[in-house]
Amino acid sequence: MRLRAETASDGVTERLFTVGDAPGAVWAPEGAAGPRPLVLLGHGGGGHKTAPPIVARARGYVTGHGFAVAALDAPGWGGRPVPAEFEPFNAEIDELEAAGKPLGDVFARRGVVAASLAIPEWRAAIDALTALDWIGAGQPIGYWGVSLGCAIGLPLVAAEPRIRAAVLGLMGHKTLAEVAAQLTVPVEFVLQWDDELVPRASGLALFDAIGSATKTLHANPGRHADVPAFEVDSSERFFARHLLG
Repeated sequence: MRLRAETASDGVTERLFTVGDAPGAVWAPEGAAGPRPLVLLGHGGGGHKTAPPIVARARGYVTGHGFAVAALDAPGWGGRPVPAEFEPFNAEIDELEAAGKPLGDVFARRGVVAASLAIPEWRAAIDALTALDWIGAGQPIGYWGVSLGCAIGLPLVAAEPRIRAAVLGLMGHKTLAEVAAQLTVPVEFVLQWDDELVPRASGLALFDAIGSATKTLHANPGRHADVPAFEVDSSERFFARHLLG
C-alpha cells in the first residue's frame, strides 16, 4: 500500500493510496487512533473512488459513527486503462446504441468480468487497510455498492468472510443468482421500480435468490439513477446495527 496524498477538513482525514495497480481512498476521523469498523464503497458505472456522491457518503459514515471508509477505482474507471477483456462488451454497447436497440444484459455480462478483475484488488486492499493501527485486523467490515458496485460487490461479499454486512442492489439475477445464494450476511437491497436498465422482475429475482436469513428489500419509484437521498441515511443505520452491535 503506497500513500499518495493526505488532506483533512471538518474533522475527516482523506488519504489517497494505491494497492498494486488499484488507486484508492480511505477516510477516517481526523486524528483517529485505535481500531474501528471499516466500510467499503463500490462506485457505480461512470463513477470513481472520489466522485462527489462517494465522498459525501464516506464523510457521513465517518462523522456519523466513526467508521473508516474506503473506495477503489474499478478496472477501467477513474482514469484506469480499459481492460482488454471489456472490449467485446464495449463494442456490443456501441452497436446496440447506434441501432437504437435495448442494451439487454450486456452491462451484467461485463460486470462478471469486472468482478473477476476487481475482487483480488479489493481483497489486497482489505489486507492493507486492516493492517493500519487505526482500523485493525479483526474489526467488522461492511460493503456498500449498487449497479456496477453490486456486480463486483455481491461476489466479493460471498468470497470474503471478513465482510459481515452489505448494502447491494440495482442489478438483476441473470449473472448473479448462483453466487447470491451463497450469501449469509445481513443484506439491505435497493431496487428502483421503474429501472430502465434492470427489469423489475430481474431485480426482484436477485433479491429472492440471496441466501441470507436477514435481508430487506428497499423498493422506490423512479429510474436507475433516481435512488432517494434518504437511502444514504438508511444504509448508515444498517451498518451501525450490524458493525457496532
